[in-house]
Amino acid sequence: MTDLMTSLAVIFILLLVASLNNTQQEGEMTRNAILLKLQQRLDQELSQYKEQGFEVKNDPKDPLGLIVVVPEGLLNFEVNKAEIPKPGLEFLRTIVPKMASTICSEDFRKDVNSMVVEGHTDSTGTDDLNLPLSQARSMAVVRESLQVLGPAQQPDPAAAGERPCFLDLISATGRGSVERVTDTEGAEDRARSRRVVFKIRVRSLEQRMIRQVVKATGPAGEP
Repeated sequence: MTDLMTSLAVIFILLLVASLNNTQQEGEMTRNAILLKLQQRLDQELSQYKEQGFEVKNDPKDPLGLIVVVPEGLLNFEVNKAEIPKPGLEFLRTIVPKMASTICSEDFRKDVNSMVVEGHTDSTGTDDLNLPLSQARSMAVVRESLQVLGPAQQPDPAAAGERPCFLDLISATGRGSVERVTDTEGAEDRARSRRVVFKIRVRSLEQRMIRQVVKATGPAGEP
């Protein structure tokens, strides 16, 4: 009897492990499909900047993330400054409505978890100066992005719901000088280091499962 119970327990554990592995694999396939679809949509919507270096690529440090690469010179800041350069303002007025309409669309809103604007500095100066400066740069871009989506610039009623959605997703963070841009020989490119980067993150398998449970039970905890 003991041997039988032990065998049944082992079989149960093996089945459980196999089920968990299958669920994880299915989750990874779903995540990759969402990332690819989102990447392709953003590439299509913003193709006018492709020749200038615009790119949407997978985040090598985050399997759930995409990095929006801003064309060189558009959102590169002057030394010790957090004011967005004029070309950058024009760039944001073009791309922000398209990014908002994409990630807030029915195709992606339930899958996108966040959009982070990362601010960066070059290596000159101390961390005490660079960290708040990089944060100020990211905040300047977030403020301008939300202003672009305001009723004054987006009077179309169809776009009215995109601003609160975008506001719910977007955040700003300063990285200081820890992720400097270097040339092919490894030397720092200070002008390119003074920049901001957009990072879009989709929901993990666990987040999607929790979201499904919450949606099924309703706000009052009942089906």
